[in-house]
Amino acid sequence: MDIAFIPSPSRGVLHLGPVPLRAYAFCIILGVVVAVWLGSKRWVARGGAKHTVGDIAVWAVPFGLVGGRLYHVITDHQLYFGDGRNPWNAFKIWEGGLGIWGAVALGAVGAWIGCRRRGVPLPAYADAIAPGIALAQAMGRWGNYFNQELFGRPTTLPWGLEISPAHRPAATPDAATYHPTFLYESLWCIGVALLVIWADRRFKLGHGRAFALYVAAYTVGRFWTEWLRVDEAHVYFGLRLNDWTSIVVFIGAVVSFVIVGKKRPGREDPASIDPAAHEEEPEIADKAEGSGKAEAGERKAAPSEKVAGAGEAAELSRHADAEPGGKKAAATAEKAGKDVENPI
Repeated sequence: MDIAFIPSPSRGVLHLGPVPLRAYAFCIILGVVVAVWLGSKRWVARGGAKHTVGDIAVWAVPFGLVGGRLYHVITDHQLYFGDGRNPWNAFKIWEGGLGIWGAVALGAVGAWIGCRRRGVPLPAYADAIAPGIALAQAMGRWGNYFNQELFGRPTTLPWGLEISPAHRPAATPDAATYHPTFLYESLWCIGVALLVIWADRRFKLGHGRAFALYVAAYTVGRFWTEWLRVDEAHVYFGLRLNDWTSIVVFIGAVVSFVIVGKKRPGREDPASIDPAAHEEEPEIADKAEGSGKAEAGERKAAPSEKVAGAGEAAELSRHADAEPGGKKAAATAEKAGKDVENPI
């Protein structure tokens, strides 16, 4: 009997009463949260406002989800349309099926809308969010693990993934373990995120070059993991559709990286990437000005204290003249007044 090093979960959904809690959805949500968090930190470090990435993500994320689903349904239409198929299943996103190509493409449209509304250049935003997108993909791939889908060819390697009989391909019903392509791609995406962060710090990438590096690096990993997969897909000239897509996108990303690097080396001016960051500065200045006025008020109160002190000394002097030994007392009072007027 084959023993899998990685056992598949018995189910990918938990029920909280009538409400289903799906692991696939949790993986996607967690990925989005991490992407926005890391993107915000990188954006602020580049001179932007701390809420800008989240505000633009409100546009980018829904567009990306719709784009990812559309790509999957269009390229795998045989799963939803035709004899014995239910077209309504195309809306069951929780059962899996998001194409990264469509998610990035339409997500970029949503990001462009958000950037236009905020007055932010899209390439600068893309550079900041690029490593976060890679980490989001790394987490999202674990949704395939919980759904027991998109695995690779049969294998006897010790890290083989056990697949239950109901989810095995018809061509290999007796093979119990398969290549865990979800894990391969997840680890690759983590490596891509680290690569982009390192290269960005080392070479000061800007004007969309960090994003282009992410795309190029990701497509290399996607090519070989896609080559291992055995799920149904369109094949052209011996390669799956997603392999051809990876090749085309890789070439485009490399060309963009090189051309932009020659025309616009370095990063954008931090003072020009986010108007919202400059809107926060007057608030800080107003607080500082208010504090300064308060201190000035305290300093202006000091002369009045001197006048009051001099008046009290004069009053003491008059009383001293009217009493025995008044000259000595008057001299003492006069000295006290001078001490008040000229504090040490």
